[in-house]
Amino acid sequence: MRRFLLAILFFVALAAIWAALVKAKIWSPVLLPSPRSVGQYLIGALHDGTLVQATEVTLRRLLLGYFLGLAIGLPLGLLTASFKFAEDTIGVLALGLQTLPSVCWVPLALLWFGQTEGAMLFVVIMGTVWSVIIATDTGVRTIPPIYARAARTMGSRHFHKWTHVILPASLPFLVSGMKQGWAFAWRSLMAAEIFVTILTGFGLGHLLHYGRELNAMDQVIGVMLVIVVIGLLADKILFSPWERFLHRRWGTGRT
Repeated sequence: MRRFLLAILFFVALAAIWAALVKAKIWSPVLLPSPRSVGQYLIGALHDGTLVQATEVTLRRLLLGYFLGLAIGLPLGLLTASFKFAEDTIGVLALGLQTLPSVCWVPLALLWFGQTEGAMLFVVIMGTVWSVIIATDTGVRTIPPIYARAARTMGSRHFHKWTHVILPASLPFLVSGMKQGWAFAWRSLMAAEIFVTILTGFGLGHLLHYGRELNAMDQVIGVMLVIVVIGLLADKILFSPWERFLHRRWGTGRT
C-alpha cells in the first residue's frame, strides 16, 4: 500500500508540473496541450468508441504476433544454449538482428506483404523473436551447472533432463525473456501501425499518426498515455506475479 501511494503521489506531482508548464505558457498549447485538454480527448474518444476499437485492434495484432514470436524464439533459444553450432550461427544472427531498430523491418514488410495485416504481423514477429532467443539462451546458461550434473548422477538423460530439470530451473529467466519480448513487440507494432495504413482496422499507432498529421497534440499525448497504461498493466498483472513466484520457488529472488 505504501509503495502504491508513493507511486500515486509521484504521478500527481508530474501532472502538477505539466499543468504549471502549460500555465506558464513556455510552449504553445499546440505543442504542449494542458492535462485538461488531453483528458477531454480521452473522454470523447471513449464515448464515441474510437479509443476502445483502436485498442482492441492493436491488442489483437500484438498478442498474435507476440505468441508467434514466442513459439519461434523459445525453441531456438533452447537450441542455441544446447549446441555450439547453433550458438555460433543462430545465436550470432539473433544478436545482430536484435540490435536492428524495429522500424527497419517496415520497408521489407511492405515490399513483401504490401499494405496488409501480414505486414503488421511480420514486423511484430521480427521485433519479438530475436530478443526472446537471446533472453532464453542467457537464462538457460545462467542455471548452475550442478543441477545438470546432479540430474545425470540420478539417471536423468536427454529429454527427461530438459523437461524435469533445465526448463523448470530456467523458468524465472524465461519469463524475463518473455517480458522483454513483450516490450519489443509493442515497439515494433507501433512502428508498423504508424507507417502501414490498412483498411482492416485502425490501431493506436494510426491514432498517433493522424494526431501528428492534424497537429492534434492532445490526441498524440492521450494515445501515448493509453499505451503506457496498457504496458504497466501487462507488467503488473501478467509478468511481475510470475517472476516473483518463480524466483521464490527456485530461491533465486533477492533476500
